[in-house]
Amino acid sequence: MSNYHKWVIGLLAFTQFTVVLDFMIMAPMGDLLIKSIGLTPSQFGIVVSAYAFSAGASGLLTAGFADRYDRKKLFLFFYIGFIVGTYMCGLATSYISLVGARIITGLFGGVIGSISMAIVTDIFPLEKRGRVMGFMQMGFGASQVLGIPLGLYFGHLWGWQSAFLAIASLALLIAIAIHFKLQPITEHLKYKQTQPVLQRLWSTFIKKEHRMGFITTAFLTVGGFMMAPFGSVFAINNLHVAETELPFMFMVAGVASLIIMPLIGKWSDKYSKLKIFTIAATWMSIMVVVYTHLGPSPFYLVLALNLLMHIGIMSRMTPSTALISAIPTAQDRGAFMSMNSSLQQLSGGIAAGVAGAIVYQSSPTSPLVHYDWVGYIVAGITLLSIGLLFRIQKVIQSSRKIGIISLSVLSHHPAYGSVPRRFVRITSFDALFSSNSSLQILRNLI
Repeated sequence: MSNYHKWVIGLLAFTQFTVVLDFMIMAPMGDLLIKSIGLTPSQFGIVVSAYAFSAGASGLLTAGFADRYDRKKLFLFFYIGFIVGTYMCGLATSYISLVGARIITGLFGGVIGSISMAIVTDIFPLEKRGRVMGFMQMGFGASQVLGIPLGLYFGHLWGWQSAFLAIASLALLIAIAIHFKLQPITEHLKYKQTQPVLQRLWSTFIKKEHRMGFITTAFLTVGGFMMAPFGSVFAINNLHVAETELPFMFMVAGVASLIIMPLIGKWSDKYSKLKIFTIAATWMSIMVVVYTHLGPSPFYLVLALNLLMHIGIMSRMTPSTALISAIPTAQDRGAFMSMNSSLQQLSGGIAAGVAGAIVYQSSPTSPLVHYDWVGYIVAGITLLSIGLLFRIQKVIQSSRKIGIISLSVLSHHPAYGSVPRRFVRITSFDALFSSNSSLQILRNLI
């Protein structure tokens, strides 16, 4: 792996750190926000959903033109918008102003993940993506190891707004580094897109393999978003975890992710991605049910069970993301990733809203009721996602078999010697994912 590739992974990981932290900080700050602004659980659910729904809408619009621009320029445009929105969160003083700021942050921040995925898929082959995405997911772990504990510390010391101001300031430095270090990414521009935006969205959505990826992403998202917004409220008011112990609990889970995620990425490339996902999803489902049924417990027990649950939650993401990223062709990749991110955010918004409607709290300091119901729903949806990912793996394997046969036929064609090998290597597999005929591929290449 070249030094430039290492720079790309590092920049994307740091970007993930800020974007994930901006969203994830809402969960541990839930109890602080509810008590300082006087929010109800349903209002807090709306604050979380506001980001998700606006991000979903932005992703749908972006999908129509995501493949028409240099990915670096598109990436910087949305990242700068995210920085502005995060600064606005740091200046919010009421429920209404906070919801408005979260909407703006979501409009820009919700698309960054899909553009990052498109960049990774453009630069790295499928055989290396598991490892690359494992390192990128370390941004998630780092946000828990450093970001969330520091954010909570700043929040209790200087007010919850200070955490968002710190995130925005760090993101600004990262944006400057991206501007100078990331090279233009324009390989996909060879595939000219002339379709109108709505037609482009529709043509991306109607492909069966794309819809399978979208549905699987929705299931995976619901499995994480339903529990997260009320995690700190449940820990403090139901499990009797002290507010001073909460940062340590998130930090331990984050350290575990920093250790586990690179290993999961390596194992996903070495062994079957589906097997790794199945083990992680099954483990997660068991631990979710156990954790959500806890009552007042010693901190060491809460810490251990929360850690075991988070290992399952985090470990399922790398193999599933790597498999789903292999579905689209190069010319569809930006649109697919944007729509996938959009549906992910919309699913997360719905999940947070539904969870907010299920749980109940009679006062800001009373126990959270019906959180165990949320646990059952999350476990069931997570187990169903195993079957969906199995179908995706079958589609990818079938496409690759067609590619091997087609290249074998092509190698015996008289014109094969005049076709540049690099062109064959890149174009054939991309075309095969969207083609039903080996003959059609031969026409395109020769």
